[in-house]
Amino acid sequence: MAQHDYNIANQTASDARTDINNVLEATATNNSGTGVPSATFPNQWFYDTDNQLLKIRNNTTTTYLNVGYIDQTNGFEVLDDTHVVNTSGTQTGLLGDQATATWETGTGTTESLVSPAKVKAAAEAVIGNQVLGVDQTWQDMTSSRAFNTTYQNTTGKPIFIGVSATVASGGTMNLTVSPNSDMSASVIVDRASDINDPIGVTTIIPNNIYYKVTVGSASGLIWAELR
Repeated sequence: MAQHDYNIANQTASDARTDINNVLEATATNNSGTGVPSATFPNQWFYDTDNQLLKIRNNTTTTYLNVGYIDQTNGFEVLDDTHVVNTSGTQTGLLGDQATATWETGTGTTESLVSPAKVKAAAEAVIGNQVLGVDQTWQDMTSSRAFNTTYQNTTGKPIFIGVSATVASGGTMNLTVSPNSDMSASVIVDRASDINDPIGVTTIIPNNIYYKVTVGSASGLIWAELR
């Protein structure tokens, strides 16, 4: 480990030889030491032995820039938040950790390293709430549901409903959905009709969508929802 001012002054041959050897040692050891060299030059290497950091002086010789960490057992190690750039210096990626929220919202566009745990968390945050059947159970909603009444799915994720009843002779059961509470712009997604036999209708109801089962006259209602 050595540092030098890189100036060979006029001196005796013996002292000049020592001075030159000191310069070569400083060069060979990347100006390593516990503090920055007293004489600095643009693009000068410096190895900080206290912090195990390899540094290089910037072009204007105003500061040293971190290049990497030198583990004395494992060797060169990339520092967190190291930019990946193209030949023009434009950042195209990031070697380092990004905030968990960045992965969960799924809005970041910077390529980066990510742990399997964060991939899982991001997937759950982005699509977990939209997966039918995940963290949901079948529930008997018969006591809180009625024909010809509008309901809204406010669970935060899709639900699945199944409705059955015995419809009066010649009757029809319609399952209708709509984005509006007044059921305007509605669509019939399932229909069944029969004479005095149990029939049923089923469908998936996306979050915030309104739904209604219409029938003229029926008995024996069974209404279940996966929610």
